[in-house]
Amino acid sequence: MTTPSSKAQGSGVPAPDTAPAPDAAPGSDATSDAVPGRRRWLILAVASAAQFLAVLDMIAVNIAFPAIGADFRSASTADLSWVLNAYTIVLAALLVPAGRLADAIGGRRSFLTGIALFGLASLACGAAPGLGTLIVARVVQGVAAAVLVPTSLSLALPAFPPRERATAVGVWTAVSAVAASSGPVAGGLLAATDWRWIFLINPPVVLLAWVAGLRLLPRTGPVHGERRRLDPLGTLLVLLGTGALTTACVEAADWGYGAPATLGFLAAGLVVGALAVAHVRRHPDPVVDPALFRTHAFTAAALGLLSYFLAYGSALLAATLLFTGVWGWSPAGAGLAVTPWPLTVLVVSMLSGRIVRALGERTAAIVGGLCFAAGPLWWLLLAGGDGAHYAVEFMPGLVLTGLGAGLYQPVMFAAAGLLPARQLSLGSGVLMMSRQGGSALGVAALVVITGGAARPGLDALRAGWVCTAVTAALAAVAGAALRTRVRTDDGGRRGSGTDPIRHH
Repeated sequence: MTTPSSKAQGSGVPAPDTAPAPDAAPGSDATSDAVPGRRRWLILAVASAAQFLAVLDMIAVNIAFPAIGADFRSASTADLSWVLNAYTIVLAALLVPAGRLADAIGGRRSFLTGIALFGLASLACGAAPGLGTLIVARVVQGVAAAVLVPTSLSLALPAFPPRERATAVGVWTAVSAVAASSGPVAGGLLAATDWRWIFLINPPVVLLAWVAGLRLLPRTGPVHGERRRLDPLGTLLVLLGTGALTTACVEAADWGYGAPATLGFLAAGLVVGALAVAHVRRHPDPVVDPALFRTHAFTAAALGLLSYFLAYGSALLAATLLFTGVWGWSPAGAGLAVTPWPLTVLVVSMLSGRIVRALGERTAAIVGGLCFAAGPLWWLLLAGGDGAHYAVEFMPGLVLTGLGAGLYQPVMFAAAGLLPARQLSLGSGVLMMSRQGGSALGVAALVVITGGAARPGLDALRAGWVCTAVTAALAAVAGAALRTRVRTDDGGRRGSGTDPIRHH
Protein backbone atom coordinates (compact mmCIF):
# COMPACT_ATOMS: atom_id res chain seq x y z
CA MET A 1 0.00 0.00 0.00
CA THR A 2 1.33 3.41 -0.93
CA THR A 3 1.05 6.45 1.29
CA PRO A 4 2.52 9.92 0.85
CA SER A 5 5.51 10.89 2.92
CA SER A 6 4.48 12.68 6.06
CA LYS A 7 6.21 14.66 8.75
CA ALA A 8 6.62 13.01 12.09
CA GLN A 9 4.65 14.89 14.68
CA GLY A 10 6.95 16.89 16.86
CA SER A 11 10.11 15.60 15.20
CA GLY A 12 10.44 18.05 12.34
CA VAL A 13 11.68 15.27 10.03
CA PRO A 14 9.90 12.86 7.70
CA ALA A 15 8.85 9.62 9.33
CA PRO A 16 10.83 6.76 7.80
CA ASP A 17 8.13 4.12 8.34
CA THR A 18 6.25 4.94 5.19
CA ALA A 19 5.65 2.41 2.48
CA PRO A 20 7.78 2.62 -0.66
CA ALA A 21 6.15 3.18 -3.98
CA PRO A 22 5.21 -0.06 -5.80
CA ASP A 23 7.92 0.47 -8.40
CA ALA A 24 10.63 1.24 -5.85
CA ALA A 25 13.00 -1.32 -4.51
CA PRO A 26 12.74 -1.83 -0.79
CA GLY A 27 15.52 0.10 0.80
CA SER A 28 16.03 2.25 -2.29
CA ASP A 29 16.20 6.02 -2.34
CA ALA A 30 12.42 6.15 -2.17
CA THR A 31 12.64 5.52 1.55
CA SER A 32 16.10 6.87 2.30
CA ASP A 33 17.63 10.16 3.36
CA ALA A 34 14.66 10.68 5.70
CA VAL A 35 16.78 12.54 8.25
CA PRO A 36 18.91 15.44 6.99
CA GLY A 37 22.27 16.69 8.17
CA ARG A 38 23.86 16.05 11.55
CA ARG A 39 20.67 14.68 13.11
CA ARG A 40 21.12 11.26 11.48
CA TRP A 41 24.49 10.85 13.21
CA LEU A 42 22.93 11.73 16.56
CA ILE A 43 20.27 9.07 15.96
CA LEU A 44 23.04 6.60 15.18
CA ALA A 45 24.81 7.58 18.42
CA VAL A 46 21.67 6.87 20.47
CA ALA A 47 21.13 3.53 18.70
CA SER A 48 24.78 2.58 19.16
CA ALA A 49 24.62 3.38 22.89
CA ALA A 50 21.88 0.77 23.29
CA GLN A 51 23.94 -1.77 21.37
CA PHE A 52 26.95 -0.99 23.56
CA LEU A 53 25.02 -1.64 26.77
CA ALA A 54 23.55 -4.92 25.51
CA VAL A 55 26.94 -6.31 24.46
CA LEU A 56 28.85 -4.97 27.48
CA ASP A 57 26.46 -6.55 29.98
CA MET A 58 26.80 -9.91 28.27
CA ILE A 59 30.61 -9.94 28.45
CA ALA A 60 31.41 -8.07 31.66
CA VAL A 61 29.26 -10.41 33.77
CA ASN A 62 31.30 -13.38 32.55
CA ILE A 63 34.43 -11.82 34.06
CA ALA A 64 32.61 -11.09 37.33
CA PHE A 65 31.30 -14.64 37.66
CA PRO A 66 33.77 -15.67 40.42
CA ALA A 67 32.98 -12.53 42.44
CA ILE A 68 29.25 -13.20 42.18
CA GLY A 69 29.83 -16.78 43.30
CA ALA A 70 31.78 -15.54 46.32
CA ASP A 71 28.73 -13.51 47.44
CA PHE A 72 26.33 -16.44 47.02
CA ARG A 73 28.43 -19.23 48.51
CA SER A 74 25.52 -21.57 49.12
CA ALA A 75 24.63 -21.69 45.42
CA SER A 76 25.98 -24.40 43.15
CA THR A 77 27.96 -23.63 40.02
CA ALA A 78 25.03 -24.88 37.94
CA ASP A 79 22.70 -22.41 39.66
CA LEU A 80 25.19 -19.55 39.30
CA SER A 81 25.57 -20.26 35.59
CA TRP A 82 22.01 -19.01 35.06
CA VAL A 83 23.19 -15.49 35.89
CA LEU A 84 25.02 -15.74 32.55
CA ASN A 85 22.76 -18.06 30.60
CA ALA A 86 19.39 -16.50 31.44
CA TYR A 87 20.39 -13.30 29.65
CA THR A 88 21.85 -15.10 26.62
CA ILE A 89 18.94 -17.51 26.14
CA VAL A 90 16.17 -14.93 26.59
CA LEU A 91 17.92 -12.46 24.29
CA ALA A 92 18.27 -15.04 21.52
CA ALA A 93 14.73 -16.37 21.89
CA LEU A 94 13.01 -12.97 21.81
CA LEU A 95 14.92 -11.18 19.04
CA VAL A 96 12.50 -12.11 16.26
CA PRO A 97 9.21 -11.62 18.18
CA ALA A 98 10.52 -8.31 19.58
CA GLY A 99 11.44 -7.13 16.08
CA ARG A 100 7.95 -8.02 14.83
CA LEU A 101 6.36 -6.13 17.74
CA ALA A 102 8.51 -3.07 17.04
CA ASP A 103 7.32 -3.02 13.43
CA ALA A 104 3.72 -3.23 14.63
CA ILE A 105 3.79 -0.51 17.32
CA GLY A 106 6.67 1.67 16.09
CA GLY A 107 10.42 1.54 16.55
CA ARG A 108 10.64 4.71 18.66
CA ARG A 109 8.10 3.47 21.18
CA SER A 110 9.79 0.07 21.37
CA PHE A 111 13.22 1.61 21.80
CA LEU A 112 12.18 3.96 24.61
CA THR A 113 10.33 1.16 26.38
CA GLY A 114 13.23 -1.24 25.98
CA ILE A 115 15.90 1.14 27.21
CA ALA A 116 13.81 2.13 30.24
CA LEU A 117 13.21 -1.53 31.08
CA PHE A 118 16.93 -2.25 30.69
CA GLY A 119 17.75 0.50 33.19
CA LEU A 120 15.21 -0.73 35.73
CA ALA A 121 16.42 -4.32 35.35
CA SER A 122 20.00 -3.15 35.86
CA LEU A 123 19.00 -1.47 39.11
CA ALA A 124 17.29 -4.69 40.20
CA CYS A 125 20.43 -6.69 39.37
CA GLY A 126 22.62 -4.33 41.34
CA ALA A 127 20.32 -4.41 44.36
CA ALA A 128 19.48 -8.15 44.23
CA PRO A 129 19.43 -9.59 47.77
CA GLY A 130 19.68 -13.19 46.58
CA LEU A 131 20.58 -15.34 43.60
CA GLY A 132 16.96 -15.95 42.59
CA THR A 133 16.24 -12.23 42.39
CA LEU A 134 19.42 -11.67 40.38
CA ILE A 135 18.47 -14.36 37.85
CA VAL A 136 14.94 -12.96 37.44
CA ALA A 137 16.39 -9.49 36.91
CA ARG A 138 18.79 -10.89 34.31
CA VAL A 139 15.82 -12.43 32.49
CA VAL A 140 14.18 -8.99 32.37
CA GLN A 141 17.47 -7.53 31.13
CA GLY A 142 17.47 -10.10 28.35
CA VAL A 143 13.92 -9.15 27.38
CA ALA A 144 14.90 -5.47 27.26
CA ALA A 145 18.03 -6.20 25.21
CA ALA A 146 15.97 -8.25 22.74
CA VAL A 147 13.78 -5.19 22.20
CA LEU A 148 16.71 -2.78 21.95
CA VAL A 149 19.12 -4.56 19.62
CA PRO A 150 16.99 -5.00 16.45
CA THR A 151 15.11 -1.76 17.07
CA SER A 152 18.31 0.27 17.33
CA LEU A 153 19.48 -0.88 13.90
CA SER A 154 16.06 -0.41 12.30
CA LEU A 155 15.87 3.17 13.60
CA ALA A 156 19.37 4.06 12.43
CA LEU A 157 19.31 2.59 8.92
CA PRO A 158 16.42 4.61 7.40
CA ALA A 159 18.10 7.83 8.54
CA PHE A 160 20.92 7.23 6.03
CA PRO A 161 20.80 7.05 2.23
CA PRO A 162 21.84 3.64 0.85
CA ARG A 163 25.32 4.84 -0.14
CA GLU A 164 26.03 5.75 3.52
CA ARG A 165 24.55 2.69 5.19
CA ALA A 166 27.77 0.69 5.17
CA THR A 167 29.40 3.58 7.02
CA ALA A 168 26.53 3.74 9.52
CA VAL A 169 26.58 0.00 10.16
CA GLY A 170 30.36 0.17 10.34
CA VAL A 171 30.08 2.64 13.22
CA TRP A 172 27.43 0.44 14.83
CA THR A 173 29.73 -2.58 14.44
CA ALA A 174 32.69 -0.61 15.80
CA VAL A 175 30.70 0.20 18.93
CA SER A 176 30.07 -3.53 19.39
CA ALA A 177 33.79 -4.15 19.02
CA VAL A 178 34.56 -1.52 21.66
CA ALA A 179 32.01 -3.08 24.01
CA ALA A 180 33.42 -6.56 23.39
CA SER A 181 37.00 -5.46 23.94
CA SER A 182 36.28 -3.29 26.97
CA GLY A 183 33.92 -5.80 28.58
CA PRO A 184 36.63 -7.95 30.20
CA VAL A 185 38.54 -4.89 31.42
CA ALA A 186 35.43 -3.13 32.75
CA GLY A 187 34.14 -6.33 34.31
CA GLY A 188 37.44 -7.04 36.01
CA LEU A 189 37.89 -3.52 37.38
CA LEU A 190 34.32 -3.18 38.64
CA ALA A 191 34.24 -6.69 40.11
CA ALA A 192 37.43 -5.88 42.04
CA THR A 193 35.42 -3.20 43.87
CA ASP A 194 31.97 -4.81 43.89
CA TRP A 195 30.38 -6.84 41.10
CA ARG A 196 27.12 -4.91 41.60
CA TRP A 197 28.70 -1.85 39.97
CA ILE A 198 28.66 -3.71 36.64
CA PHE A 199 24.90 -3.19 36.69
CA LEU A 200 24.68 0.07 38.63
CA ILE A 201 26.73 2.03 36.08
CA ASN A 202 24.01 1.35 33.47
CA PRO A 203 21.15 3.58 34.74
CA PRO A 204 22.92 6.94 34.17
CA VAL A 205 23.77 5.91 30.59
CA VAL A 206 20.22 4.63 30.12
CA LEU A 207 18.77 7.93 31.35
CA LEU A 208 20.89 9.94 28.90
CA ALA A 209 20.00 7.60 26.01
CA TRP A 210 16.29 7.75 26.90
CA VAL A 211 16.21 11.55 27.00
CA ALA A 212 18.21 11.78 23.76
CA GLY A 213 15.96 9.19 22.12
CA LEU A 214 12.85 11.07 23.19
CA ARG A 215 14.17 14.22 21.50
CA LEU A 216 15.89 12.75 18.44
CA LEU A 217 14.22 9.55 17.29
CA PRO A 218 11.55 9.97 14.61
CA ARG A 219 8.03 8.95 15.51
CA THR A 220 7.33 5.72 13.67
CA GLY A 221 4.44 3.33 13.51
CA PRO A 222 2.54 1.02 11.20
CA VAL A 223 2.01 2.14 7.63
CA HIS A 224 -1.09 4.34 7.41
CA GLY A 225 -4.17 2.26 6.69
CA GLU A 226 -2.39 -1.05 7.29
CA ARG A 227 -3.48 -3.14 10.26
CA ARG A 228 -1.15 -5.87 11.45
CA ARG A 229 -2.75 -9.05 12.74
CA LEU A 230 -1.46 -10.67 15.87
CA ASP A 231 0.15 -14.08 15.59
CA PRO A 232 0.30 -15.39 19.17
CA LEU A 233 0.75 -19.03 18.14
CA GLY A 234 3.59 -18.21 15.75
CA THR A 235 5.23 -16.02 18.37
CA LEU A 236 5.02 -18.83 20.93
CA LEU A 237 6.45 -21.37 18.47
CA VAL A 238 9.39 -19.11 17.55
CA LEU A 239 10.02 -18.33 21.21
CA LEU A 240 9.96 -21.99 22.29
CA GLY A 241 11.95 -23.25 19.31
CA THR A 242 14.78 -20.74 19.52
CA GLY A 243 14.78 -20.93 23.32
CA ALA A 244 15.12 -24.72 23.30
CA LEU A 245 17.90 -24.72 20.69
CA THR A 246 19.81 -21.94 22.44
CA THR A 247 19.46 -23.69 25.79
CA ALA A 248 20.82 -26.91 24.29
CA CYS A 249 23.86 -25.08 22.89
CA VAL A 250 24.53 -23.01 26.00
CA GLU A 251 24.07 -25.78 28.57
CA ALA A 252 25.54 -28.70 26.61
CA ALA A 253 29.04 -28.17 28.02
CA ASP A 254 27.72 -28.61 31.57
CA TRP A 255 25.06 -31.22 30.88
CA GLY A 256 27.15 -33.25 28.43
CA TYR A 257 26.66 -33.34 24.68
CA GLY A 258 25.12 -36.78 24.76
CA ALA A 259 23.09 -36.18 27.93
CA PRO A 260 19.31 -36.77 27.78
CA ALA A 261 18.63 -33.15 28.73
CA THR A 262 20.79 -31.80 25.90
CA LEU A 263 19.34 -34.16 23.30
CA GLY A 264 15.83 -33.53 24.59
CA PHE A 265 16.11 -29.75 24.26
CA LEU A 266 17.74 -30.13 20.85
CA ALA A 267 14.98 -32.45 19.59
CA ALA A 268 12.27 -30.21 21.03
CA GLY A 269 13.80 -27.17 19.36
CA LEU A 270 13.96 -28.88 15.98
CA VAL A 271 10.39 -30.17 16.20
CA VAL A 272 8.97 -26.85 17.35
CA GLY A 273 11.04 -25.08 14.69
CA ALA A 274 9.52 -27.29 12.00
CA LEU A 275 6.04 -26.51 13.34
CA ALA A 276 6.89 -22.79 13.29
CA VAL A 277 7.96 -22.98 9.64
CA ALA A 278 4.74 -24.77 8.70
CA HIS A 279 2.70 -22.20 10.63
CA VAL A 280 4.22 -19.07 9.11
CA ARG A 281 3.66 -20.45 5.62
CA ARG A 282 -0.09 -20.61 6.28
CA HIS A 283 -0.78 -17.60 8.49
CA PRO A 284 -1.98 -14.45 6.66
CA ASP A 285 0.27 -12.15 8.73
CA PRO A 286 2.82 -14.37 10.50
CA VAL A 287 5.36 -13.38 13.11
CA VAL A 288 8.08 -14.04 10.50
CA ASP A 289 6.96 -13.19 6.99
CA PRO A 290 8.37 -15.75 4.50
CA ALA A 291 8.51 -12.90 1.99
CA LEU A 292 11.59 -11.64 3.83
CA PHE A 293 13.57 -14.50 2.35
CA ARG A 294 12.43 -13.81 -1.19
CA THR A 295 14.87 -10.91 -1.12
CA HIS A 296 17.98 -12.66 -2.32
CA ALA A 297 20.50 -10.36 -0.62
CA PHE A 298 18.71 -10.56 2.74
CA THR A 299 18.70 -14.37 2.68
CA ALA A 300 22.39 -14.38 1.78
CA ALA A 301 23.06 -11.99 4.67
CA ALA A 302 21.17 -14.15 7.19
CA LEU A 303 23.00 -17.33 6.14
CA GLY A 304 26.31 -15.52 5.86
CA LEU A 305 26.07 -14.03 9.35
CA LEU A 306 25.17 -17.44 10.77
CA SER A 307 28.32 -18.92 9.20
CA TYR A 308 30.48 -15.94 10.13
CA PHE A 309 29.49 -15.92 13.80
CA LEU A 310 29.89 -19.68 14.00
CA ALA A 311 33.50 -19.06 12.95
CA TYR A 312 33.74 -16.09 15.32
CA GLY A 313 32.46 -18.01 18.36
CA SER A 314 34.80 -20.94 17.84
CA ALA A 315 37.82 -18.74 17.00
CA LEU A 316 37.45 -16.59 20.12
CA LEU A 317 37.09 -19.59 22.42
CA ALA A 318 40.01 -21.39 20.74
CA ALA A 319 42.27 -18.36 21.25
CA THR A 320 41.32 -18.18 24.94
CA LEU A 321 41.95 -21.92 25.42
CA LEU A 322 45.32 -21.67 23.69
CA PHE A 323 46.47 -18.74 25.82
CA THR A 324 45.25 -20.00 29.19
CA GLY A 325 45.67 -23.73 28.57
CA VAL A 326 48.45 -24.68 26.16
CA TRP A 327 50.54 -21.59 26.83
CA GLY A 328 49.64 -21.28 30.51
CA TRP A 329 49.00 -17.54 30.50
CA SER A 330 46.84 -15.78 33.10
CA PRO A 331 43.28 -14.66 32.20
CA ALA A 332 44.50 -11.04 32.25
CA GLY A 333 47.34 -11.90 29.89
CA ALA A 334 44.94 -13.76 27.59
CA GLY A 335 42.61 -10.76 27.50
CA LEU A 336 45.47 -8.47 26.58
CA ALA A 337 46.75 -10.88 23.92
CA VAL A 338 43.42 -10.98 22.10
CA THR A 339 43.12 -7.15 22.01
CA PRO A 340 44.54 -6.73 18.45
CA TRP A 341 41.40 -8.45 17.17
CA PRO A 342 38.74 -5.95 18.39
CA LEU A 343 41.08 -3.01 17.81
CA THR A 344 41.42 -4.01 14.15
CA VAL A 345 37.64 -4.43 13.91
CA LEU A 346 37.22 -0.94 15.35
CA VAL A 347 39.59 0.71 12.86
CA VAL A 348 38.34 -1.15 9.78
CA SER A 349 34.66 -0.72 10.70
CA MET A 350 35.11 3.04 10.92
CA LEU A 351 36.58 3.01 7.40
CA SER A 352 34.17 0.43 5.99
CA GLY A 353 31.96 2.96 4.21
CA ARG A 354 34.81 4.20 2.02
CA ILE A 355 36.07 0.67 1.43
CA VAL A 356 32.64 -0.62 0.43
CA ARG A 357 32.03 2.30 -1.91
CA ALA A 358 35.37 1.54 -3.58
CA LEU A 359 34.98 -2.24 -3.81
CA GLY A 360 31.22 -2.80 -3.84
CA GLU A 361 29.23 -4.76 -1.26
CA ARG A 362 29.80 -8.17 -2.77
CA THR A 363 33.57 -7.80 -3.15
CA ALA A 364 33.90 -6.38 0.37
CA ALA A 365 31.94 -9.31 1.82
CA ILE A 366 34.01 -11.88 -0.10
CA VAL A 367 37.30 -10.28 0.92
CA GLY A 368 36.07 -10.01 4.52
CA GLY A 369 35.08 -13.67 4.73
CA LEU A 370 38.35 -14.82 3.18
CA CYS A 371 40.43 -12.61 5.49
CA PHE A 372 38.64 -14.11 8.47
CA ALA A 373 39.32 -17.61 7.14
CA ALA A 374 43.01 -16.72 6.69
CA GLY A 375 43.38 -16.03 10.43
CA PRO A 376 42.83 -19.60 11.68
CA LEU A 377 44.84 -20.95 8.73
CA TRP A 378 47.75 -18.78 9.94
CA TRP A 379 47.42 -20.28 13.42
CA LEU A 380 47.11 -23.76 12.00
CA LEU A 381 50.41 -23.43 10.15
CA LEU A 382 52.47 -21.38 12.60
CA ALA A 383 51.14 -21.50 16.17
CA GLY A 384 53.44 -23.50 18.43
CA GLY A 385 53.15 -24.94 21.87
CA ASP A 386 54.96 -22.36 24.00
CA GLY A 387 53.79 -18.90 22.88
CA ALA A 388 57.34 -17.59 22.82
CA HIS A 389 56.81 -16.04 19.37
CA TYR A 390 53.25 -14.74 19.82
CA ALA A 391 53.92 -11.64 17.67
CA VAL A 392 54.72 -13.82 14.66
CA GLU A 393 52.79 -17.01 15.38
CA PHE A 394 49.45 -15.64 16.49
CA MET A 395 48.99 -11.86 16.35
CA PRO A 396 48.93 -11.62 12.52
CA GLY A 397 46.02 -14.08 12.54
CA LEU A 398 44.16 -11.84 14.98
CA VAL A 399 44.71 -8.87 12.68
CA LEU A 400 43.44 -10.89 9.69
CA THR A 401 40.29 -11.96 11.51
CA GLY A 402 39.72 -8.39 12.70
CA LEU A 403 40.15 -7.10 9.15
CA GLY A 404 37.66 -9.69 7.93
CA ALA A 405 35.14 -8.83 10.63
CA GLY A 406 35.39 -5.10 9.94
CA LEU A 407 34.68 -5.64 6.24
CA TYR A 408 32.08 -8.39 6.47
CA GLN A 409 29.71 -7.33 9.23
CA PRO A 410 28.75 -3.83 7.97
CA VAL A 411 27.79 -5.16 4.53
CA MET A 412 25.71 -8.04 5.84
CA PHE A 413 23.93 -6.19 8.63
CA ALA A 414 23.14 -3.36 6.22
CA ALA A 415 21.03 -5.88 4.27
CA ALA A 416 18.22 -5.14 6.73
CA GLY A 417 17.92 -1.79 4.98
CA LEU A 418 16.86 -3.57 1.79
CA LEU A 419 13.52 -4.46 3.35
CA PRO A 420 10.37 -2.34 3.34
CA ALA A 421 10.19 0.07 6.27
CA ARG A 422 7.35 -1.90 7.88
CA GLN A 423 9.69 -4.93 8.21
CA LEU A 424 12.95 -3.27 9.26
CA SER A 425 12.85 -4.30 12.92
CA LEU A 426 11.79 -7.84 12.08
CA GLY A 427 14.56 -8.14 9.51
CA SER A 428 17.07 -6.76 11.99
CA GLY A 429 15.85 -9.30 14.54
CA VAL A 430 16.38 -12.15 12.08
CA LEU A 431 19.95 -11.00 11.39
CA MET A 432 20.63 -10.64 15.13
CA MET A 433 19.24 -14.14 15.60
CA SER A 434 21.81 -15.35 13.08
CA ARG A 435 24.48 -13.62 15.16
CA GLN A 436 23.38 -15.11 18.48
CA GLY A 437 22.70 -18.56 17.07
CA GLY A 438 25.97 -18.68 15.15
CA SER A 439 28.01 -17.66 18.20
CA ALA A 440 26.36 -20.33 20.37
CA LEU A 441 26.84 -22.99 17.69
CA GLY A 442 30.47 -21.99 17.21
CA VAL A 443 31.25 -22.46 20.90
CA ALA A 444 29.37 -25.77 20.95
CA ALA A 445 31.17 -27.00 17.83
CA LEU A 446 34.61 -26.25 19.27
CA VAL A 447 33.77 -27.97 22.54
CA VAL A 448 32.67 -31.08 20.62
CA ILE A 449 35.82 -31.01 18.44
CA THR A 450 38.09 -30.70 21.49
CA GLY A 451 36.24 -33.44 23.35
CA GLY A 452 34.96 -31.06 26.02
CA ALA A 453 38.38 -30.85 27.67
CA ALA A 454 38.91 -27.86 29.97
CA ARG A 455 42.52 -27.59 28.70
CA PRO A 456 42.56 -29.10 25.21
CA GLY A 457 45.87 -29.80 23.53
CA LEU A 458 47.31 -28.03 20.52
CA ASP A 459 46.25 -30.79 18.10
CA ALA A 460 42.62 -30.50 19.21
CA LEU A 461 42.71 -26.72 18.76
CA ARG A 462 44.19 -27.16 15.29
CA ALA A 463 41.19 -29.30 14.36
CA GLY A 464 39.01 -26.47 15.62
CA TRP A 465 40.87 -23.96 13.46
CA VAL A 466 40.15 -26.09 10.39
CA CYS A 467 36.44 -25.94 11.23
CA THR A 468 36.66 -22.18 11.79
CA ALA A 469 38.37 -21.61 8.44
CA VAL A 470 35.73 -23.69 6.63
CA THR A 471 32.78 -21.85 8.17
CA ALA A 472 34.41 -18.48 7.46
CA ALA A 473 34.88 -19.56 3.84
CA LEU A 474 31.17 -20.45 3.72
CA ALA A 475 30.44 -16.93 4.93
CA ALA A 476 32.49 -15.62 1.99
CA VAL A 477 30.40 -17.80 -0.35
CA ALA A 478 27.25 -16.20 1.09
CA GLY A 479 28.81 -12.80 0.42
CA ALA A 480 29.37 -13.83 -3.18
CA ALA A 481 25.62 -14.42 -3.47
CA LEU A 482 25.01 -10.67 -3.09
CA ARG A 483 24.24 -8.99 -6.36
CA THR A 484 25.83 -5.59 -6.86
CA ARG A 485 24.58 -2.85 -9.12
CA VAL A 486 26.05 0.57 -9.86
CA ARG A 487 23.99 3.74 -9.58
CA THR A 488 24.65 7.45 -9.67
CA ASP A 489 23.81 9.37 -6.53
CA ASP A 490 22.53 12.92 -6.40
CA GLY A 491 26.02 14.34 -6.65
CA GLY A 492 26.79 12.50 -9.86
CA ARG A 493 29.31 10.14 -8.30
CA ARG A 494 29.09 6.45 -9.06
CA GLY A 495 28.63 4.15 -6.08
CA SER A 496 27.64 0.58 -5.58
CA GLY A 497 24.62 -0.78 -3.80
CA THR A 498 23.19 -4.21 -3.25
CA ASP A 499 20.29 -4.92 -5.56
CA PRO A 500 17.35 -6.12 -3.47
CA ILE A 501 15.16 -7.05 -6.42
CA ARG A 502 16.72 -10.40 -7.18
CA HIS A 503 14.46 -13.16 -5.85
CA HIS A 504 14.78 -16.91 -5.52
